[in-house]
Amino acid sequence: MRTTQQHCLTEWSLPSRGAPGDGLDRVEVDVVVTDPAGRQRRVPAFWAGGSTWRVRYAPLQTGRHRWHSECLAAGLEDLHGQRGAFDVEPYTGDNPLLRHGPLRVAASRRTLEHADGTPFLWLGDTWWLGLCQRLTWPGEFMGLVDDRAAKGFTVIQVVAGLYPDMPAFDARGDNEAGGPWEADYASLRPAYFDHADRRLAAIVAAGMVPCIVGAWGFHLGWLGVERMQRHWRCLVARYGAWPVVWCLAGEGTMPYYLSTTPDADRAAQRRGWTEVARAVRRLDPIGHPLTIHPCEASRLSLDDSSLLDLDMLQTGHQDRLSLPNTLRALAAARASTPTLPVIEAEVCYEGIGEACRQELQRLLFWAAMLSGAAGFTYGANGLWQVNRREKPFGPSPHGMSWGDTPWDEAARLPGSAQVGLAARLLAGLPWWRFEPHPEWVEPHATPQEPLLPMAGGVPGLVRVLYLPCRWALPTLRALEPGLPYRARLVSPVDGRAHDLGVVQGDDAGTAALPVSRLPVFQDWVLILERA
Repeated sequence: MRTTQQHCLTEWSLPSRGAPGDGLDRVEVDVVVTDPAGRQRRVPAFWAGGSTWRVRYAPLQTGRHRWHSECLAAGLEDLHGQRGAFDVEPYTGDNPLLRHGPLRVAASRRTLEHADGTPFLWLGDTWWLGLCQRLTWPGEFMGLVDDRAAKGFTVIQVVAGLYPDMPAFDARGDNEAGGPWEADYASLRPAYFDHADRRLAAIVAAGMVPCIVGAWGFHLGWLGVERMQRHWRCLVARYGAWPVVWCLAGEGTMPYYLSTTPDADRAAQRRGWTEVARAVRRLDPIGHPLTIHPCEASRLSLDDSSLLDLDMLQTGHQDRLSLPNTLRALAAARASTPTLPVIEAEVCYEGIGEACRQELQRLLFWAAMLSGAAGFTYGANGLWQVNRREKPFGPSPHGMSWGDTPWDEAARLPGSAQVGLAARLLAGLPWWRFEPHPEWVEPHATPQEPLLPMAGGVPGLVRVLYLPCRWALPTLRALEPGLPYRARLVSPVDGRAHDLGVVQGDDAGTAALPVSRLPVFQDWVLILERA
């Protein structure tokens, strides 16, 4: 009898005596798993090459699980009716993803949490081409995994082989086995995904969630909806047993760079990705969070936004000029229906345009999180496309390169450590209960005046203010009468803290900062916790 642990991947083969032939990636084999409570989950199997299919499953409950296979394909009748069972014991390891279970939307509809209710703070990093051989396995890839885990990242956004900024079948996107599809999209290639498996497994083993982007949006026009649904069936079958987030596409409604019919392409991609979203919903037995990386906002990228669990935003790459749009987009997303957790998924990669440096990364992180976002994704220009010193990525199809900074230099840019520090500061507070409270500080940021203080938190419990670099100190407002707060000023550069003692408002709820000037002329984070 097979034995596994709760939330851990268990895998087995479904061999067939049928002769290998063409079109086997189109054969649909499912396994129906019945848990100890009698609930059934239909799990798609994936074609592993030859005449073998494999099943991956992560049980949500302890106890005995039973399964049987279903397949109606002619000539493969022996794939139908195979049976088995396995026992599930409690998880005994220390990986937080497996200890707490897969992600879901919290009851507030504003944040994410694990299956056991533990809040999940999204701090993402952008590795669009992270599964290709431009980042070597295992040395370079594992070094990057270790670096990001140590800095506190919790999510890695990575594309499953159908990449941005290149035409179809471009060798820059190959991994050690080539690409994910045969020429002319004749068939999926199991060998490609075998190599992708070990990279994604390493991300999970390090305690980080893969946000798996199925393809860049314009690839839908080349594959068509039916083949893209097959592509996604393969992804769900291979990776649905891990704690993942599904991202249907990157820039889902963006036409190919050289398209001569961009308006028609945008409309077709919006319709097509909506159909793919419905298919992913049907296929996933666990119900992992589903989203789409947008040109503006996820909810604007499908014909039916009710299919989404997360509203991702992309708000610009123009240094501080992107901040007003970021604030407007965050406010609009939070005011939209249905209510969804909001993720700032792409903004101002560090170093892009020889700008957007670490001070801007700090500013954008705090702007997002104090405006009610459920998470923030960082990116480093040079890393997302995996530039190599001896071989930069080169120009996109439109003819311009985004920059030649080598990936390893980009990975060491200081912004990555500083957003990690910011996330650790939040993680020590009840951040999942935070709401935006611009009225708590005067003056405060608006889209018209964005480089002013920002505030959010939980009334009567904790207040967090981000103070951009300014000579003049702001005034604290709307303090609860008679309620003292312990104040500390924290450097977002290195985490050094200065205890400011107790702060209490006057009869009007107003108080000045208990310092005459800032310790260093830079930005600061002010944390007020109920004394």
